[in-house]
Amino acid sequence: MLIVKKFGGTSVANKERIFNVARRCIEDYKKGNDVVVVLSAMGKYTDELITMAKDINDKPPKREMDMLFTIGEQMSVALMAMAMDSLGVPSVSLNAFQVAMHTTSAHGSARLKKIDAARIRRELDNRRIVVVTGFQGIDKYNDYTTLGRGGSDTTAVALAAALHADACEIYTDVDGVYTADPRKVPKARKLKEITYDEMLDLATLGAGVLHNRSVEMAKKYGVPLVVRSSLNNSEGTVVKEEVTVERMLISGVALDTDAVRIAVIGLKDSPGVAFKLFDTLAKKNINVDMILQSIGRAGTKDISFTVHEKDLEDAQKAFIQAVESGETMTMAEADEHFHDVIYMGTGNTRLVQILNNLREQMYRYRLEYIKDAEKRQILLVEHESILRAIRSRHVAEAKEAVRAHIDNQEITVSKNIKERE
Repeated sequence: MLIVKKFGGTSVANKERIFNVARRCIEDYKKGNDVVVVLSAMGKYTDELITMAKDINDKPPKREMDMLFTIGEQMSVALMAMAMDSLGVPSVSLNAFQVAMHTTSAHGSARLKKIDAARIRRELDNRRIVVVTGFQGIDKYNDYTTLGRGGSDTTAVALAAALHADACEIYTDVDGVYTADPRKVPKARKLKEITYDEMLDLATLGAGVLHNRSVEMAKKYGVPLVVRSSLNNSEGTVVKEEVTVERMLISGVALDTDAVRIAVIGLKDSPGVAFKLFDTLAKKNINVDMILQSIGRAGTKDISFTVHEKDLEDAQKAFIQAVESGETMTMAEADEHFHDVIYMGTGNTRLVQILNNLREQMYRYRLEYIKDAEKRQILLVEHESILRAIRSRHVAEAKEAVRAHIDNQEITVSKNIKERE
């Protein structure tokens, strides 16, 4: 029997937990099973790497961040192999390059394309436990990439599919899938089993126990999943195509605090419009979660959807690049996009509608302001102040930054108009 086991950062956060995981894997190994282990970075080590990077460069390149992130998982797998060796069991640690795990080149959100399973099979044939880095891959340029949120889950499921594993066990700090987050809802109940589709709904809506991409892959390739705790031996939750128990109307609820809602008001109600919108987002590697369409007015429709909060930072980066280009129209469009992300993120459709009605007038004033080369650098600083306040969830600071931003532009535009008169 071939078993793929994935352990998250909390499961390998310190020496004691590393040895706990090692012993659990060795139990299955001594029963005659082939064992492949996928690990995340230890504890909060990824956060420490982000802090170190930001201390050097406030906006580090995504390629270099991927290069840095791979340290975390490589440290985990090496220490795990050492722990198993000290317990008298042969093992080998492998990173994404050594396997190899081929991905797209979208740094920070790469997609797995193919896994070469030959190296892993060779090590298993030599009766070794194979310990593999999760979350990472290599692109066609042999550059390291990372798979984004829940990447280690995706790695584990992909390996299980490539190796035709008999089981894929996902170990977390909770002992299964609950009807709600048990840390927030004390009366939440653990589910004995759940379908792929139900689990996918929960994962898409923010349940942290499994990432939606891993569930999609498990369903596509028929990989049997079990969600269990690494801290105890209780039975977990089985994720499969069909369940045998009586079906409930609602299987569970989930919460995602990192989503931004965007509403596009007044789109032309004709075939292909929605496709163009989401195709543009896809080309920018922006993942869209929930989508809601509603009938608008006079041949129009409204579309609302959610994206990850970091996309606001991407909008600011696009504006910086536009300023560096020196092209007035490009700068105006990038500035408009930055503000649109903020407007739409409020979820206030009435506000967005009013601003859309004023779009042409606002655009003329925006051009007037951007023509002044000295004001462009002020815009960059003001945008960064707004972004910093939003990022830190500081409401008063955000209001103050926006107010100052509006006042400065009003003063400059009024002055320019008076000088013309």
